[in-house]
Amino acid sequence: MRGATHAKWAACAVAVVLTATACGGGDSGGGGGGADGIVSSSWGDPQNPLEPANTNEVQGGKVLDMVFRGLKRYNPKTGAAEDMLAEKIETSDSMNFTVTVKDGWTFSNGQKVTAKSFVDAWNYGASLKNNQKNAYFFGQIAGYDKVHPASGSQSAQTLSGLKVTGPQTFTVKLDQKFSTWPDTLGYAAFAPLPQSFFDDHAAWLKKPVGNGPYTIKSYTKGSQMSLRKWDGYPGDDKAQNGGIDLKVYTDNNTAYTDLVAGNLDLVDDIPASQLKNVKADLGDRYINTPAGIIQTLAFPFYDDAWNKPDSDKVRKGLSMAINRKQITETIFNNTRTPATDWTSPVLGVKGGYKSGFCGSLCDYDPAEAKKMIAEGGGIPGGQVKIGYNADTGSHKDWVDAVCNSINNALGNDKACVGSPTGTFADFRNKIGQQKMTGPFRAGWQMDYPLIQNFLQPLYYTDASSNDGKWSNEQFDKLVNQANAESDTAKAVKTFQDAQAVVRDNMAAIPLWYQNGSAGYSQNVSNVALNPFSVPVYNEIKVN
Repeated sequence: MRGATHAKWAACAVAVVLTATACGGGDSGGGGGGADGIVSSSWGDPQNPLEPANTNEVQGGKVLDMVFRGLKRYNPKTGAAEDMLAEKIETSDSMNFTVTVKDGWTFSNGQKVTAKSFVDAWNYGASLKNNQKNAYFFGQIAGYDKVHPASGSQSAQTLSGLKVTGPQTFTVKLDQKFSTWPDTLGYAAFAPLPQSFFDDHAAWLKKPVGNGPYTIKSYTKGSQMSLRKWDGYPGDDKAQNGGIDLKVYTDNNTAYTDLVAGNLDLVDDIPASQLKNVKADLGDRYINTPAGIIQTLAFPFYDDAWNKPDSDKVRKGLSMAINRKQITETIFNNTRTPATDWTSPVLGVKGGYKSGFCGSLCDYDPAEAKKMIAEGGGIPGGQVKIGYNADTGSHKDWVDAVCNSINNALGNDKACVGSPTGTFADFRNKIGQQKMTGPFRAGWQMDYPLIQNFLQPLYYTDASSNDGKWSNEQFDKLVNQANAESDTAKAVKTFQDAQAVVRDNMAAIPLWYQNGSAGYSQNVSNVALNPFSVPVYNEIKVN
């Protein structure tokens, strides 16, 4: 996720978009195991307002996962797509679907969850005039080209492929066969919306209302978001705590220090600089588990300097100049694994992961790297500037290590430097405005456990998380073929063919697969990360 999409297949600080209800942002009272069973966790401000169809990055996604429930939910242990609000989803041709929504569900404001709640939400998300970052998720539904044309104004207000057929039923017509389409419906973009969202949109944005196990109590931008258990939640995954206080940190090392001192209950991204200490500091309260995350370097293909004939040789050379094994061992203390494809091992072989798919292009080979870059015309401007956000994730450490590796391989200590942007939100805005002048970090956390999710959102022409604006007709054609394939094994094989196009063009440099890495205090228990590397907040218990 980018985020990141997918488919044809002076009184007090107040938030800019979500306004705090009171100064101080809630009743957390500081450290772990707070009053009324409140869990405190590290966090970063989301890039956008928390509309489900407008959130495609991790921090906002954490909140949506607590506040909303959709037709499907991904099992927090296996990642499998399981029915949540879907009573059933039926099809006879993998193109026309009938969806039955479970009865008895409401939003936290008491409004009923109906078929219309989904259809209205999806139409809103798809509409060009609403400018939702996840609009592309609805691109496989018939009529998308009318409500969200590639150019010009929309000629329809709603998707022709969506029809409400009863209080709890609706039909979906796709524009091509997509056998695994129901498995995508656990992603937050497909969440239902209450009527209050449409009646008073501005008020809803100030205090979003959903149908999940938590409600939003308050939010002070740059400080804290407070969520509280919704006692009326009808699902079987009720919150096992009184609420979650998401505390904003601009430095993960500070968050880690607060955790060790007992002033914070949970840090879900252990800083690289603390990995050597974490076992001694936390013991069995340290979590290190495989996750559906890959880190890559994306390129600004909208910049002609990086998109010339033979530029692929420069990108391939840079890939071979990176000593992934050394970096994952020394910087990440083996909480990362060198990437050898563009997906994730959590998919398994049947799901499309193929070890070694990148071949020699992901092997550290200084001599070949130097030769390849020279054949490609050399590094644009004579220097690689790797863009990253400086606030969370200790990115400076690994970016410096990557640059040192490139500099050593090329025999030039100025061939590569880091180019930090202060905050994650500013970094994402710069990317969205196409202001990157060199490669930039582009980690991807899967939205759902399908090989399609690692490829189409990132590399399909004009996909919403295709931040580098790479475009390739053969790749697009293969993705369309794979989506239309009703046989899963054949679909996976065709997606791998599409991945080969990514490889042969080095559309992005795969760096490493990321484990989920977290730590928690003695004040809480039953803490786990799901396959998306997100804490299973509703299962955490306060001791």
